Amino acid sequence: MLTRDIQTLANCREGYLIRIGEHGIADNGQGGILQPRARWPDGAIALGYWNEVPVAVLSEPGDEQWPPARQWLGSLPEQSFGLISTALQIVRWSQDHRFCGRCGTRMRRRSGEFMMACPACSFRSYPRISPCIITLVTWRDQMLLARSPRFPTGRFSTLAGFIEPGESAEEAVRREVFEEVGVKVGRVSYFKSQSWPMPHSFMMGFYAEAASRDIQIDGIEIEAADWFTADQLPGLPPSYSISSALIENFLRGSAVRE
Repeated sequence: MLTRDIQTLANCREGYLIRIGEHGIADNGQGGILQPRARWPDGAIALGYWNEVPVAVLSEPGDEQWPPARQWLGSLPEQSFGLISTALQIVRWSQDHRFCGRCGTRMRRRSGEFMMACPACSFRSYPRISPCIITLVTWRDQMLLARSPRFPTGRFSTLAGFIEPGESAEEAVRREVFEEVGVKVGRVSYFKSQSWPMPHSFMMGFYAEAASRDIQIDGIEIEAADWFTADQLPGLPPSYSISSALIENFLRGSAVRE
């Protein structure tokens, strides 16, 4: 498990290392992502402690043969999700905030915390986190699942979208569902959350009870949508995603009610 304590690692230069390239994450030769304990190269960013051992991430060009992040998320134990997610998001932040967004001066990373400061105007930059809602709309024992044009062939999933400025999570649920599939919902209930590193989303999972079964897809973000029951399921999202957790949890409840 990842212990998020980087203040004590301000002067640390040795431990595990995760190597992230342009195409994926390096294998350690044993089917994992943690390189053997050693001195960290220049540019490595401490993430915390993995099972009480310091761990850092390094951004580099890498190799085209390195397995992509999604492959690692699907193959490693669930407890590794937080480590991979943190590493990916910190690398993206360090790449996207090299220069001050206010005056253009090169930023300087401050040791012991996830923060960059501009030496010219003192502007500070922290890792970006984008709040999103992800929702399983239900009607009795049925689930409303939809297809994005970006999905692999045959896959359907729950509905999702970014929360807009000034909007509550519940308001975002109602707005996104209506915008994407034309369905108004009644009761909205919170499920759980998940940090999603593609690239820096914070997903808040909800269930929403549909007020009707009529569907009108937007034809842009959604290319198909339908109601499904436990005995008629399409291709579903990967098991490590909160979408999958929403669906599986609902199906377990449906089985109990039956």
